Amino acid sequence: MKPTIIRNRTIYQASLSTRSKLLCSHLSKDLKNKYHKRSIRVTEGDTVKVVRGEFKGVTGKITSVSSLKNGITIEGIKKEKLKGGNVDVFVHTSNVIVTDLNTSDKWRASKLEGKSTKPAKEAKPAAPKPAKKEAKKEASKETKAAKPRKESK
Repeated sequence: MKPTIIRNRTIYQASLSTRSKLLCSHLSKDLKNKYHKRSIRVTEGDTVKVVRGEFKGVTGKITSVSSLKNGITIEGIKKEKLKGGNVDVFVHTSNVIVTDLNTSDKWRASKLEGKSTKPAKEAKPAAPKPAKKEAKKEASKETKAAKPRKESK
């Protein structure tokens, strides 16, 4: 089998968690210089620019991200139905460039800046713990000393 067929089959048969990790897009030159990253996972609220396909040159905010349909919907990109009405068009994330990020999520913002996501634990002074074996030995010595010995005749 050709490698492209195998790759396409693995993407099609992948679990939703794996598919959702594939929804990443490249950053614009300004954002690359700022965050020192090449690509990032897209979320709702990010502003993107379409660089390939039918809607090339359109800029808008992401309204939804779908791992089932393997794409994103963007404000201003709709198609008209024959019977009337508009339908959202899903665009693959490899066809867009992220021009502005939604940093309302503090975890995502800290990951972008390279900071640790978990707060550092404060070091507490450790209280010395008595060893169990030593404590048992001392206790047994005390009990032996407290018992009166029998005197032999």
